[in-house]
Amino acid sequence: MKIAVLAGDGIGPEVTREAVRVLEALRLPDLVLLEGDVGGAAYKRQGHPLPPETLELARASDAILFGAVGDPDCDNLERHLRPEQAILGLRKELGLFANLRPAKLFKGLENASALRPEVASAIDLLIVRELNGDVYFGEKGIRTLPDGRRQGWDMMSYAEDEVRRIAHVGFKAAMGRRRKLCSVDKANVLETSQLWRDVVIEVAKDYPEVELTHMYVDNAAMQLVRNPGQFDVVVTGNLFGDILSDQASMCVGSIGLLASASLAEGDMGLYEPIHGSAPDIAGKGLANPMATILSAAMLLRHSLHLEVEASRIETAVARALADGVRGGDLGGKLGTAAIGDAVLEHL
Repeated sequence: MKIAVLAGDGIGPEVTREAVRVLEALRLPDLVLLEGDVGGAAYKRQGHPLPPETLELARASDAILFGAVGDPDCDNLERHLRPEQAILGLRKELGLFANLRPAKLFKGLENASALRPEVASAIDLLIVRELNGDVYFGEKGIRTLPDGRRQGWDMMSYAEDEVRRIAHVGFKAAMGRRRKLCSVDKANVLETSQLWRDVVIEVAKDYPEVELTHMYVDNAAMQLVRNPGQFDVVVTGNLFGDILSDQASMCVGSIGLLASASLAEGDMGLYEPIHGSAPDIAGKGLANPMATILSAAMLLRHSLHLEVEASRIETAVARALADGVRGGDLGGKLGTAAIGDAVLEHL
């Protein structure tokens, strides 16, 4: 079981270190962890955010544990050399098209949410986000209009096969949960979204047990704070999924608690916390590593099919939180290593 560990920039190495400690504590006999350069750190050392050897390591691995990328020192580089291109490149090269972002309120965090406790306590949802299309990968540019004004443009597009495969992921996820799927789009103004809705309705015929609903993205954003308990599985495009999953993180208390999995057609997956590199606190030992630890649990479940071990990690995190383990993001004073120690103690 070969895992590529790509820690990246900012707090990435700090939070990834704690997740590695948790994986090693399981004493899985066939687990091999191999480190690689990525992001701004890779650019500074090797001149590219995704060096060829890192990409080869990723291709040769069963899964990837990813930290974070982003470095203010690299903000003025050409776009293809910026740290963020590393994660986009991995998604494209490895065919990572389905992003799973669970959001659930842990016991004891009812008052940490931005929502009223009785509203937040009902949150238990999964956002399924398409990763390889939309404006993130469409043609884009800046042009000059005839009157001399500059105009930026980005193309949003989806082919029906791209929608169909992510819809299947959403329906299958709903089959394993409460059998409710909400497809989020903007079909009232976007032709891309109209195609999305039409294809999702076609795929729904293969899953008669699942209740399918549709919601415009602006309404979904409102409902996520008004009545988040109504959602089970949400399937949506790249741009909308990016925004809604970050919103969901504050509904459960902190972005430092949300894990994610980016999956290909087979067992290959990239697992990362949804937070960024947080350069303002990098190197200070203040970051909450729980999202990365929970990402490692998702790695065990989805790529290595080790459900028992994945559940052990998730239970250890839940019990640590129930015991009052808190980092600065949750109003506490514990640092990165201390939070990792608490999770290990419960494990």
